[in-house]
Amino acid sequence: MKILIVDDEGPARERLCRLLADSDEHEVVGEAGNGAQALKIAAKSAPDVVLLDIRMPGMNGIETAHHLNAFESPPAIIFTTAYDEYAVEAFDVGAVGYVLKPVRRKRLDRALEQAARLSNITLSAVAKRSGISDRRKHICARTHGDIRVILVRDVFYFQADQKYVRIHHRNGEDLIDDSLNYLEQEFADDFVRIHRSVLVAVQHIDALKKTTDGRDLVTLRDGSQDEDSGLIISRRHVADVRRRIKGQ
Repeated sequence: MKILIVDDEGPARERLCRLLADSDEHEVVGEAGNGAQALKIAAKSAPDVVLLDIRMPGMNGIETAHHLNAFESPPAIIFTTAYDEYAVEAFDVGAVGYVLKPVRRKRLDRALEQAARLSNITLSAVAKRSGISDRRKHICARTHGDIRVILVRDVFYFQADQKYVRIHHRNGEDLIDDSLNYLEQEFADDFVRIHRSVLVAVQHIDALKKTTDGRDLVTLRDGSQDEDSGLIISRRHVADVRRRIKGQ
């Protein structure tokens, strides 16, 4: 099996590489020090299994696993964790593959034999039971075989675009596969629907103004909108948008 090792600590990655070095059945196809790097390597190397640290700065292991699940051929996930005995119960209940640090060869071999793909529902359940937020802090867009990782806080708005969603962010635009309804549910605290096809980040809203024909338009703090931008508020959403702006 092709294996990708993901851990923010170099010694931990080195230990796993050593444990796998003598195996004829497994090949380490890459190492990553964080979740964003892991996604880019996984997109190119297509690993069968990812050995994934849970606690990492930036994108934690649970979120990384969610993004890996969105791949056309998602890898199996084995979490490597230094959790105490109580927290590990969450993994046992969810039938999640894991190995405790420091990793032992026998336990690693057993986990690799039992490696299975984990559903997003399972990952969310494990996150809640183990006290980790499963709400994404990043959005991943696949572009020409590569992965672009976008911070949610840098997103201005999501806009439905046929069967995709166009994400407008600080560094440009990208298409993603998520549905607008799913994004609205996940980011309900931070985004507001202004139209059936548009969700806008509340923190990036500057004000509302009237267009030349009397409609309400959302203006953004970066000034990147006009009457043709698609940020016109439908009548049914005006009151909610005003309420969300006042609540900032």
